[in-house]
Amino acid sequence: MKFSFVKYKYASLALSLIVIAAGLISIAVQGFNLGIDFTGGTMLDLKFAKPVTVSEVRDVLQNYGLENSTLQLAGTEKVDKAPNVIIRTRVLDETERKAVLQGLNDRLGKYEIMRIEKVGATIGSEMTREALIALLLSWVVIIAYVAFRFEYRFGVAGVLALVHDVMIVVGLFSIFRKEIDATFVAAMLTIVGYSINDTIVIFDRIRENMKFMKKGDSLPELVDRSIWQTMTRSIYTSLTVMFCVVAMYFLGGETTKNFALALIIGFISGTYSTVFLASPVWLVWKERDERKRLEHKVRPA
Repeated sequence: MKFSFVKYKYASLALSLIVIAAGLISIAVQGFNLGIDFTGGTMLDLKFAKPVTVSEVRDVLQNYGLENSTLQLAGTEKVDKAPNVIIRTRVLDETERKAVLQGLNDRLGKYEIMRIEKVGATIGSEMTREALIALLLSWVVIIAYVAFRFEYRFGVAGVLALVHDVMIVVGLFSIFRKEIDATFVAAMLTIVGYSINDTIVIFDRIRENMKFMKKGDSLPELVDRSIWQTMTRSIYTSLTVMFCVVAMYFLGGETTKNFALALIIGFISGTYSTVFLASPVWLVWKERDERKRLEHKVRPA
């Protein structure tokens, strides 16, 4: 007998609520570890006597907890080595800046300081607000589109799954104090697109199966059957994506680790919410409306 996903819908919902609640508490207590894209930082423009590579500079910065700094090579046609390096880090005080400069000198040789300046955040409060508004509008459009193609219950259930995925990723990043920068925003948008696509596939199968429902067939069995019919596709898609993202996390550079980690968490959460939350939420809503319709039908005039 195949596993019933809808049988444990309330247990699945409770598990999600526990994780989301832990994330919300962490956000309220300790907030986020915002990167320099949100907080601004210090920019060091250095010209070394000998060309250096990004990995060499990053190895030095790692000793000072600055391995996630943004590095840019300049002054040569070679893409892997150059004398000029622009380093963008979090805000450094005088002592930290002197220590970093001394470490670069000791490890990579002499250099000339072209400029040192404090830079502002590239993602200000206005842009953050606009990004949130755009995300909310996208959810409204998704509800409208899915309601047009399917029914409004599917649209709302799908968006609730998206909200779940966003809250899970944001909450875990707050709990584990992972840095949030511009790449995190890109990761969130990717997760939203991936999750709703997977959800729509199951919703479409539920709609198709409802056309052939016979008298006596139950909605829970129909939903379970629809999920199992799309399970192979979901597994193949999830594994294919996860292979790429996990490889990016372990084999990519330091600057892509948090981006890849957000995707890993989001894709796992997206697969979970698609199977255990979106469809069961639709089922509970549909069954409630059916009960109300029948009660109204048999109610005496």
